[in-house]
Parts: sequence; C-alpha cells; structure tokens
Amino acid sequence: MQNGIIPEEGKMPAITLKNIPVNLYNSLKESAKIHHRSINKEAVACFEKALGALRIEPNEFLSRITNLRSQIRIPKLTERALKKAKETGRS
Repeated sequence: MQNGIIPEEGKMPAITLKNIPVNLYNSLKESAKIHHRSINKEAVACFEKALGALRIEPNEFLSRITNLRSQIRIPKLTERALKKAKETGRS
C-alpha cells in the first residue's frame, strides 16, 4: 500500500524512509557496495533477513539435513576420536 492505495497487480509496493541516521545510511551504502547491489536492493535484502522473509519451515530444514547426511560418509564422532584429536593437536 502506498499513500493509502493498494498497489496494482504485478507492481511492487514502494516505501520511503525518512530521517535515517547518517551512520546507518553509510553502513547500508557500504554493504550495498560490497554485495554489488543498489542501496534499494540492499535495503530489501536487509529487511528480508531481519524479518524472516526467506525463512524455511523447520521440518523442511531437518529433512534437507537428513538427506545431506545420508549422502556423505564420515565416521561417527566418538569420545575416543575426540580424545585422539585433542592429543594430536597438543603435540
């Protein structure tokens, strides 16, 4: 909604930010430069990260982890393996 008007279908809503502290604006500008994005796209990325727009469902996440774990073959981490690694690291 912009100025009390619902955006037309297919159009993205717009937002205007006022009175942004200079240090926050400079941080946003620097972050945009690092990520090769416009300041607007960097602000959207920050909003998405902060507000969880890219959040996935916990069960979906756990399913993906289980699938990945089944694809790799590594030995189980045991007390014995940990003790050996610690001893090796100290020598």
